[in-house]
Amino acid sequence: MKNTIEKALQKQQEEKLQREKESALGLEQDKQVVTDARSSAQSPIGASIVNEGEAIEDTKPKGSYSKNSMEIDIDRLQRLGFVSLDNARTLISEEYREIKRKLLQNTFGPLAGTLEKSNIIMVSSARPSEGKTFTATNLAISIAAEQDKTVLLVDADVLKPNVLKTLDITEKTGLMEYLLGDVKDLSEVIYHTNIPKLKIIPAGRSHHLSTELLASTIMSDTIEEFSTRYSDRVVIIDSPPLIGINESVVLANLAGQAVIVVEEGKSKMNDIQVAVERLNPDMAIGFVVNKSINYSDNGGYYGYQYYGSVKED
Repeated sequence: MKNTIEKALQKQQEEKLQREKESALGLEQDKQVVTDARSSAQSPIGASIVNEGEAIEDTKPKGSYSKNSMEIDIDRLQRLGFVSLDNARTLISEEYREIKRKLLQNTFGPLAGTLEKSNIIMVSSARPSEGKTFTATNLAISIAAEQDKTVLLVDADVLKPNVLKTLDITEKTGLMEYLLGDVKDLSEVIYHTNIPKLKIIPAGRSHHLSTELLASTIMSDTIEEFSTRYSDRVVIIDSPPLIGINESVVLANLAGQAVIVVEEGKSKMNDIQVAVERLNPDMAIGFVVNKSINYSDNGGYYGYQYYGSVKED
């Protein structure tokens, strides 16, 4: 009997040891699986993918900074005479501070109640090559320096887009692709920049129906969303020249303010009058004299001389 009991206890002990070994083996296998997974994530192949910029984090939303971003060479812009983002009180920075102050007063001050879409500002000129893109870009950068404002710079000169060229950035998918339906989500064509409060929508590719696309319901709805969704956002639209271009007249009906760029010594008074006649009479309209030599310390400065609204209160 004793021998039988001992045998049973011994068998029981052996079975217990066997179970412990199997359990320990299972844990070790699980640990190895985890280790292999971590090793795979840190493998040279994984590092190569990251280095090539092809890895996308699934947790980031579509249109996030990692995907839709532009790196603006700020030092280059300053060398070319653009507004400074540091605290340097350069002549051009001071001039655009004065211009933007009037625009922001129209956007958020007492006059805002009399203007429809007061935060939508189109920048145009009577004729090409008078400096409208330079002005639009400087205004956007200057307003982005405000403590409580964000800026969306839209290149709507779809016939001759120049915003990205001015910033020395490769052309990207933009407004036209969205209006054509090639891009479903507007956030896919809104690009973040290294200027924290500045975002950009490029013009995108040209299209023979650009006038109709800018006059479409989707464009109108998009501008309406820009105007109402973000109370602190200013939208600067770089528009085509006003004379001879139908697209600019369409855009004039979507904006609440217009800045007309006039090149000193070149723009003709008759052209300026014709340009103003093509604008929405309910807009606040102002003028920037560009390429002025009167304020220059270096023989020819892009500068502001006069800005005033022709809209009656």
